[in-house]
Amino acid sequence: QVQLVESGGGLVQAGGSLRLSCAASGRSFSGAVMGWFRQTPGKEREFVVGISRSGGTYSADSVKGRFTTSKDNDKNMVYLQMNSLKPEDTAVYYCAATFRLAGLTVVRVAAREYDYWGQGTQVTVSS
Repeated sequence: QVQLVESGGGLVQAGGSLRLSCAASGRSFSGAVMGWFRQTPGKEREFVVGISRSGGTYSADSVKGRFTTSKDNDKNMVYLQMNSLKPEDTAVYYCAATFRLAGLTVVRVAAREYDYWGQGTQVTVSS
């Protein structure tokens, strides 16, 4: 059974940093496309950053230059490094995965393209 578990959320002041982790289990995730999304009450889940099977990444404009993602295939872990945090980054952050066929460099940005989701972790940025 595939499972994703996020950790590392919390409260941070504006300008600070946080690192989220996503522990994957149930199968090897080296062949998965991984993504990070976030959601605030009343809004749709929003793409943040994704990583392809080959390790290439793509970020939403709102976080470009501030957020990066990486993965450790040996440990089945994915990370989201968030720097220069802003109050508008406050949200529940979700890790997602899909094993649908895709080229090595493909990053998926739509939530409907992902099949597995973690439970989410709250990130709150105070001003």
